[in-house]
Amino acid sequence: MEAYKQEFIEFMVESDVLKFGEFTLKSGRKSPFFMNAGLYVTGTQLHKLGQYYAKAIHDRYGDDFDVLFGPAYKGIPIGVATCIAFSELYGREIKYCSNRKEAKDHGGDAGILLGSPIKDGDRIVIIEDVTTSGKSIEETFPIIKAQGDVEILGLMVSLNRMEKGRDSDKSALEEIKEKYGFDANAIVSMDDVVEHLYNKECNGKVVINDEIKTAIDKYYEQYGAK
Repeated sequence: MEAYKQEFIEFMVESDVLKFGEFTLKSGRKSPFFMNAGLYVTGTQLHKLGQYYAKAIHDRYGDDFDVLFGPAYKGIPIGVATCIAFSELYGREIKYCSNRKEAKDHGGDAGILLGSPIKDGDRIVIIEDVTTSGKSIEETFPIIKAQGDVEILGLMVSLNRMEKGRDSDKSALEEIKEKYGFDANAIVSMDDVVEHLYNKECNGKVVINDEIKTAIDKYYEQYGAK
């Protein structure tokens, strides 16, 4: 595993974004882990987050694209931070764009989009925190395609939860690939997280001990993607 991925796993724990215990998800599933990217709240955290995303996107998609699209709401700060990181790390001026939940009907920037307009010929990478069901892409995809003749290179999220999607035994990321025809990736997967953190001290304590590891294994026996 690349060094920046190991650092990112520890960064999620240290930022209290990735937690272990017992959590009820929106789907009703009882999960032994939970991720909330809304807890990246400081300038230092957002700066580091953008760099981790930029490195993962650069590794997977290179830098020959035009726009980072961050769906509202959590995709907005992530997209902005990653555009800044691309400029710092690779000298590339990638443009930022997001959608509004409600279209603006006045002013020079009226419409459904924030940031850079999307135009014919643009190559786009979508950036999100985490995808459990693929619902946000269901909303985002038609908004992007409605802007013109554009190419979506792929999606990058923080964490691949590696669990069944809404419509099959495949993961949400695999469902997205099949349904929309573009690549879908994560900086790290839960396999990576467990491999790196099991019985290892992080932020002053062991966060995946034998008990948590057993709970994660049982969770994937029931909800793991095939």
